[in-house]
Amino acid sequence: MFDDNILKTGSNEMELVDFRILKQGKDTVYEGIYGVNVAKVKEIIKMPNLTELPGVPDYIEGIFDLRGVVIPVINLAKWMQIEEPKEAILKPRVIIAEFSNIFIGFIVHEAKRIRRINWKDIEPANFAGSAGTGTLDRSKITGVTRIENDDVLLILDLESIVEELGIYQPKMEVEVDDIHKFSGVALILDDSLTARRLVSEALTKMGLRVVEAKDGVEGLEKLNDLHSMYKDDLDQNLRVIISDVEMPQMDGFHFAANVKDDKRFTNIPIIFNSSLSNEFSELHGKDAGGDAFLTKFNATEFYKAVSKVIEARKKYIS
Repeated sequence: MFDDNILKTGSNEMELVDFRILKQGKDTVYEGIYGVNVAKVKEIIKMPNLTELPGVPDYIEGIFDLRGVVIPVINLAKWMQIEEPKEAILKPRVIIAEFSNIFIGFIVHEAKRIRRINWKDIEPANFAGSAGTGTLDRSKITGVTRIENDDVLLILDLESIVEELGIYQPKMEVEVDDIHKFSGVALILDDSLTARRLVSEALTKMGLRVVEAKDGVEGLEKLNDLHSMYKDDLDQNLRVIISDVEMPQMDGFHFAANVKDDKRFTNIPIIFNSSLSNEFSELHGKDAGGDAFLTKFNATEFYKAVSKVIEARKKYIS
């Protein structure tokens, strides 16, 4: 349904599906404006016939079969503890999303349009709740951006719902003998504190010293700091860069394009570690200069990919 090839690699832009959730106030109806990355959306459909499930939270409306795949469907308004308007005419749609190879449907009150947003225009969610957000924890918002009429669009962390439901859990089990040991430094970029912790712990087990950054802008700053420390010996000490893709200010693809265009850093291997799990994201990763593309988070696959990339680089510089 969506053309993932529209955005050029390194453009530092993303495309969002703009959708709305309405809330019944005391005397009026509030409209919450939300977005989710197009790269995570497989399609948007009308409300299907759902099969209810016993003993599940009330925001799980049921399941349905989509071309042989069973899709659980979440009512976003209920999950956000928003009182839906009684009189308003709604145009409900189900957004079918995919991340970390998990498919799930989200009921929204209206799907408006596709928006192209520059990552530089997306700010961290450092605000309190507002009329349209119910009791939504701000940790469930990955970023905010201004649109027309000075309205605020909130980029919703749909993956947090999947984690809360227990549908997806990081696969941390791995045989100790399978963990190869290395010396040197690893730079990791991720706007999620939880993701940085998982990756940092894995790299530390491999013997690497970890330097962390929360986005591409800070990642470039940390790279410059490391170059000041190691100078021409940087590529013999900085073993690998592990980068998320979706990050405010500068996304992972744009960060990688900057790294590969700088002769000081061009030989440092980059591994993308993202919840995006489609072939176009992997192709974008290769175009940006990535050496591997991983879907969060499988420890065994992570160790294998990091070891392979570092070993290949060691042969190149030896």
